Amino acid sequence: MSYKIIVLIKQVPDTTAVSDKAMKDDGTLNRSALPAVFNPEDLNALETALDIKDRFGGSVSALTMGPPAAAEVLREALYRGADRAVLLTDRKFAAADTLATSAVLSQAIEHMGGFDLVLCGRQAIDGNTAQVGPQTAEKLAMNQLTYVEEIENLQNGTVSAWREVEYGRELVESGLPALLTVIDTANTPRPQSVKKIMKFKKARVPVELKDEALQSDLERKGLLIEELSAEAIGADPAVCGLAGSPTRVKKIESVVLKGKELKKIEPTDDGIRGLLEELIADYTFD
Repeated sequence: MSYKIIVLIKQVPDTTAVSDKAMKDDGTLNRSALPAVFNPEDLNALETALDIKDRFGGSVSALTMGPPAAAEVLREALYRGADRAVLLTDRKFAAADTLATSAVLSQAIEHMGGFDLVLCGRQAIDGNTAQVGPQTAEKLAMNQLTYVEEIENLQNGTVSAWREVEYGRELVESGLPALLTVIDTANTPRPQSVKKIMKFKKARVPVELKDEALQSDLERKGLLIEELSAEAIGADPAVCGLAGSPTRVKKIESVVLKGKELKKIEPTDDGIRGLLEELIADYTFD
């Protein structure tokens, strides 16, 4: 059997580079102030999808919601082996929290249609909520397996997978279609293929192009990345972006822990004796 897999991916700000310019006055993230990267666990989800394709057959579609610049992660998905790339982009989607994001993603998935599996990373590093996957599954009224580490088998309309739990792992089974969230220990993502880079490096989304002739040429060559707007997927503006987001961020700050006084204790009898005397004097020891 050939499986149709959709992988939800996200271009995220590099949270290791957070500064005082990371948040706008309205409490939304200032993405232009931070370098953008492929969300790490989404790479694990993409690798899981590609492994399913290799083992059981099928096709892999990468879907992301974001500004035109997010097309970069779609190109990277194509470089790694995805068969199709789709960008959800519309000013109406801006400043979405997890609720609004899952609403739009679920409608886009329904618009794409005919899927067997939806995969995504457990969480994104810009929010760490782990909510979008489960919320999307809930809106699609489909089964969900979270914290997946390994796909055991796919057969007879079911998927069995090992998932991480608090004290180990458990093997669970679900009927298809199903949504799986994948954790970072699931695999080591394959590198980008030089052959695929050469093939897809010129792939562009229509919104990136101003020349209609170039757009037609890319479409003819299979290098035009699909683009979906709020209107295209039938999204209600009231549930999109900031309008559909009840979450409000009050403040973002970078916390750096700095050590105070540092004293080196020599590993000698005199050194240890001196340490004990200090601890007793400070009433640490009695």
